[in-house]
Amino acid sequence: MVKHNNVVPSGHFRKHWQNYVKTWFNQPARKTRRRAARQKKAVKIFPRPTAGPLRPIVHGQTLKYNMKLRSGKGFSLEELKAAGIPKKLAPTVGISVDHRRRNRSLEGFQTNVQRLKTYKAKLVVFPRRNGKFKAGDSTPEELATATQVSGPILPIVHEKPSVELVKVTEELKSFRAYDKLRLERTNARHVGVRAKRAAEAEKEEKK
Repeated sequence: MVKHNNVVPSGHFRKHWQNYVKTWFNQPARKTRRRAARQKKAVKIFPRPTAGPLRPIVHGQTLKYNMKLRSGKGFSLEELKAAGIPKKLAPTVGISVDHRRRNRSLEGFQTNVQRLKTYKAKLVVFPRRNGKFKAGDSTPEELATATQVSGPILPIVHEKPSVELVKVTEELKSFRAYDKLRLERTNARHVGVRAKRAAEAEKEEKK
């Protein structure tokens, strides 16, 4: 019930409600149009991969997401150097480069270098002009069997943590975790005092 001496509420919310309804009848047609555009683009960029350039594996930002892996903007210059790929050649063979990125962990650095090496081993380079082969181009046999990669290039594989099952023994059953924690906490608190007493006792013995 309304309290105090206020105006009695009588909202008029049904005025021309048809003007404020958003419809979505063009959704199926848009879906068809987007699909057609993807197919047209795939034909246009053939034989390049449909997903675009190769991206590095990076960790998400902030404490909430830093344990999750995702694809980054581009490979750092250090990673390209370690993989033996010149920085100016990389964008021409479908590798994205980010000159601002810094490698702060050895594990991430090694993962991306290995990713580049795997890509390099699978890479098929077509000549700029048909029939005119240059150094670095793939052989005619490789070109004949080459296909366009659809979907993500070298997709990120999320490893599932393995769980080791252990048989419950009598020792484990009798173990009292809370008591152990309290004991270790007490020991940690008295480390300095006990060390001082031991030193004093040793001094007394020498006398």
